[in-house]
Amino acid sequence: MRARTLILFLVAILLAGGTAMLVRSWLAQRATEVAAPTPPPALPQKSVLVARGSIARGQKLRAEDLAWHPWPEAGIDQAYVQMGAKPVEAFVGRVAREPFVPGEPITEAKTVEPGNGGVLAAVLRAGMRAVSVPVNNTSDVSGFIFPGDQVDVVVTETLPVGNGNGGPVQRRAAETVLHDVRVVAVDQKLDNKNGEVGIAKNATLEVTPKQSEVLALANEMGKLSLSLRSLVAAPSMASADDSMGGAESASSTLDSEVSQFLPKPFTQKDNLDADSVTILRGNGKSG
Repeated sequence: MRARTLILFLVAILLAGGTAMLVRSWLAQRATEVAAPTPPPALPQKSVLVARGSIARGQKLRAEDLAWHPWPEAGIDQAYVQMGAKPVEAFVGRVAREPFVPGEPITEAKTVEPGNGGVLAAVLRAGMRAVSVPVNNTSDVSGFIFPGDQVDVVVTETLPVGNGNGGPVQRRAAETVLHDVRVVAVDQKLDNKNGEVGIAKNATLEVTPKQSEVLALANEMGKLSLSLRSLVAAPSMASADDSMGGAESASSTLDSEVSQFLPKPFTQKDNLDADSVTILRGNGKSG
């Protein structure tokens, strides 16, 4: 009888301990649930078109420059481009009128489509000017000068008539008036699509205000030609034939340097008084 009572007592102790452990575990779980903050309800979101990275003013937009990004619906401005309204391809090729920071929404007001007014002004760098010069298929690199190329500007001019060995001679000269200027448009095209080659009639150059004056004057002085520069930067190429002392120095060529049949200008033979000095003293004169 005593053994049975002892067994029942032990069973009761075990049941009471298990119940206490279950209650303690349940209370601890409830305390954790109460202590943890309840997450706020998810705000409705839509996706808007944003800049994937930094976009500079005048930069042409590419597909890799743009991305769709979730945006809180309450913060979406009516100028933002929402997914479903327009595809990304609708903005590829447009030019940034203003710079964009990474993650900034793309808007039509801050971009301009090629062919619309203001696109050339967006392409120009700060402080620069756009000047168009006539080109042709004989004096220029016909069909192979595209927007983005760097060129030199050469003017061919007629000099005042001088006296040669056989009488009056009309002289001609060519002079490089501008070095390393950027082509921003060819025949009102800001890019070259599909590598097409055509005969251009005008090229628009990006120049400084001073260079624009030089171009305007050179266009009146003679015929302009464009000399295409290599994409690879080259060191100074001074030579014995380059009396100006380098490829980027002001250079000019007279017609007598091209043809050996033309007399050299301003030589002692052409002008016997070139090296003489006349001194006047009262009524006398000495040479």
